[in-house]
Amino acid sequence: MHRPTPRHTPLLLATLCSLSLFATACGDSSAHDSPGSANAVQGEASPNAPTREGLTVGFLPKQVGTPYFDVADKGGDAAVKKLGSRAKEVGPQRGADTAGQVSYVNALVQDRVDAMAVSALDPSALCTSLKAALDKGVKVVTYDSDTRPECRNVFVSPASAEDIAISQLELLGKQTGYKGDFAILSAARTATNQNAWIRSIKETAKRDPRYGEMNLVDIAYGDDDAQKSYEAAAALLKSHPKLAGIISPTTNGIKAAAEYLSQSKYKGTVRLTGLGAPNDMRPFVKDGTVEAFLLWDPAKLGELAGRAAVALASGQITGREGQMFEAGDMGWFQVGKNGVITLGDPTEFNAKNIDDYDF
Repeated sequence: MHRPTPRHTPLLLATLCSLSLFATACGDSSAHDSPGSANAVQGEASPNAPTREGLTVGFLPKQVGTPYFDVADKGGDAAVKKLGSRAKEVGPQRGADTAGQVSYVNALVQDRVDAMAVSALDPSALCTSLKAALDKGVKVVTYDSDTRPECRNVFVSPASAEDIAISQLELLGKQTGYKGDFAILSAARTATNQNAWIRSIKETAKRDPRYGEMNLVDIAYGDDDAQKSYEAAAALLKSHPKLAGIISPTTNGIKAAAEYLSQSKYKGTVRLTGLGAPNDMRPFVKDGTVEAFLLWDPAKLGELAGRAAVALASGQITGREGQMFEAGDMGWFQVGKNGVITLGDPTEFNAKNIDDYDF
């Protein structure tokens, strides 16, 4: 059997295709080509090991019932079913419920799942329960938002934190002429992915002369709650009436901010971008509130998380750097440093292409 030399697709294409539940216009979003010949597998894992069937894979998103995780976990469920196993989704009904996530991890262990895919609200709070799961032989994948590396086997990342951060900063820069004050409307204060993106935005804005006239003046948190995010957007504009733009790296946050801007005197003057779902943002692109935003395909992210969970439970990978596994039509993926598996780049959505997508 031949295995591939890894090849990353352009970040924007892979991200978009991941987001699209129906994949109406993405084409092939695979991150890797067909197999090559190099033997990258280490230790006891083997990509030639048969795929186990009859497994149970638990999906624990940050919050159930949100459009983003609905799409992601449906993608994971479909992938696990294709592999002859079953998936179950559990999770908190509201955002930023770290204690709730811990209880669901414990419940999944008690239910004797073979693997779980977790989007962590906090990088450390779940570690004790996840380590206990690992000790009992449960394979642990984090997706979308990571824990500390020692608390899981692999992390399925939409793209690198730096790539996602720079893509958002660059998009806002284009819209504001690379000048003026801007703010960030984030989700929970403890969210691993949000904080990594914010950190990269800050560092890039300081070191890259292209952004020398852009000034980050405030960071607000809406806890991925629609009303809180709406109120946070309003508060940002009240505190900084000369704001040139807002970056909201959260689908719930950018939608809420767009709703506020669309009804305010700032519509068309304050630029809003970040990470959003096309179906959520379409009305605000159509009415001129938002010019462009980004996202990856949550369906593909969930699928990759599900396939990684089954690969772990089947002994095809263990999470060591350099190991490879096949992810169906998406192709072959390689485990990177610290057990990170990267899906691909984010895609830009705007008035020209937003009607091509349905998710």
